[in-house]
Amino acid sequence: MKNGEARRETPQEELAAGVRSDHSTRNRVARSILDHGPSTVADLAGRLGLTQAAVRRHLDALAAENVVEAREQRVYGARTRGRPAKVFALTDCGRDAFDQSYDELAVDALRWIERTAGEEAVAAFARDRVAAQAEAYRKAVDEAPPEERTQALAKALSADGYAATARSAPHNQQGEQLCQHHCPVAHVAEQYPQLCEAETEIFSRLLGTHVQRLATIAHGDGVCTTFIPKTSSTASASTAGRNPA
Repeated sequence: MKNGEARRETPQEELAAGVRSDHSTRNRVARSILDHGPSTVADLAGRLGLTQAAVRRHLDALAAENVVEAREQRVYGARTRGRPAKVFALTDCGRDAFDQSYDELAVDALRWIERTAGEEAVAAFARDRVAAQAEAYRKAVDEAPPEERTQALAKALSADGYAATARSAPHNQQGEQLCQHHCPVAHVAEQYPQLCEAETEIFSRLLGTHVQRLATIAHGDGVCTTFIPKTSSTASASTAGRNPA
């Protein structure tokens, strides 16, 4: 090669570079769905700065690998006119790619507790586990102004890997929705919903109001969604909304 002459990649190297680029972008698409929940092609294109055609191509590849699946968009409250947009959500296989490990060991351990000490022991374990986690969240929530506490809790949950967001509740509901787009224990909670119920109780205590769990990943929903009413309530944690059956 002469001085100053740029080295040209061989066709094999160009192909390999293209495969790496596609794989990286595909991972970004999957990660965006993990962080934001079930998403339309338009949502993904806007977030990632891609064309909708490129997003569809990557989604087709991810669907072929059983990483994502197409669903009809769930609508809470009154339906609007027109056909609901198609959304893409991670499959169980797709979630497995994001650090869901030791599920079998955890289920075996809880099954042993249930068999030797009963269901109440499982519930007690779930409450103790979530209470220990909540200590890290309490300071963030207590230091935030009342109108920003849900957002503060979402940030604290995100630091623990739950990819949480807070937003105003739709359809003129007076309150907010706390959305967890990832759950590291979803497969375990599918068999032991006591984990979800204990988490809901802790949210109620941290925020100082009754809360209601609307959906959970463990139940098959795309996002764990908790409704927090706008007006503060003195309702005790014992009245916290239970995980949908």
